[in-house]
Amino acid sequence: MNLSRIALATGVAASTVLLLAGPAAAHVSVQPQGEAAKGGYATLNFKVPNERDQASTVKLEVNFPAGQPLSSVTPEAVPGWKIEITKGKLDKPLEVHGRKITEAVTKVTWTADGSKIEPGYFQQFPVSVGQLPEDADQMVFKAIQTYDNKEVVRWIEEPKAGGEEPDSPAPVLALSAATDDHHGGGAADGTKAGDDHAADDRAASAEGDKKETHAASSSSSDTTARTLGIIGIVVGIAGVAFGVLAGRRRTA
Repeated sequence: MNLSRIALATGVAASTVLLLAGPAAAHVSVQPQGEAAKGGYATLNFKVPNERDQASTVKLEVNFPAGQPLSSVTPEAVPGWKIEITKGKLDKPLEVHGRKITEAVTKVTWTADGSKIEPGYFQQFPVSVGQLPEDADQMVFKAIQTYDNKEVVRWIEEPKAGGEEPDSPAPVLALSAATDDHHGGGAADGTKAGDDHAADDRAASAEGDKKETHAASSSSSDTTARTLGIIGIVVGIAGVAFGVLAGRRRTA
């Protein structure tokens, strides 16, 4: 009897844990491929699980934080999904690599076009972004998930530090510390480029030296040939003269 009660209590406890853990583990989330460093560029994966047993996900909308505009947002093509990019004017233009950016992406929408996320599956939607904020520790992307039965789930609640996770938490991207090469090329790249140019210069110089040596050698050969030619002519003339004189002596 006691064993039955223990088994029942254990089963109830396990079910409660699964119920509590289920929603938290199944919401739309965002993770970088590698790191998302402050001030740098990264590829983000928006992971969308299907939470329903009798419906499939057919649409995802990801809203980018207005207070943290990104100069570059490029989604990767996902087979079976149509992508729509929405842009908006910036109140304060961004200056990136010497040029001003007056508008930024405010939303990216993926709509099923021959595919969908069926029950028991998930789909990742990659996006290349940059430059990430330099003065923030995280970015919050509010997402809206739509099912083919017209149900809409809004993952828009911002989690609060030290508080419990909301029922419908928004995807949060944690930003790591800035790195020296987050702009796509640091001293190492510059050094390598300099070395490449130096190597080209050395090769060009060596080729020039080779050509000059060849020219000098050719010139020297030509001079020697001319000298030998002149000597040959002189010797020939001397021989002819000697022959004429010898003939006259025999005649006399």
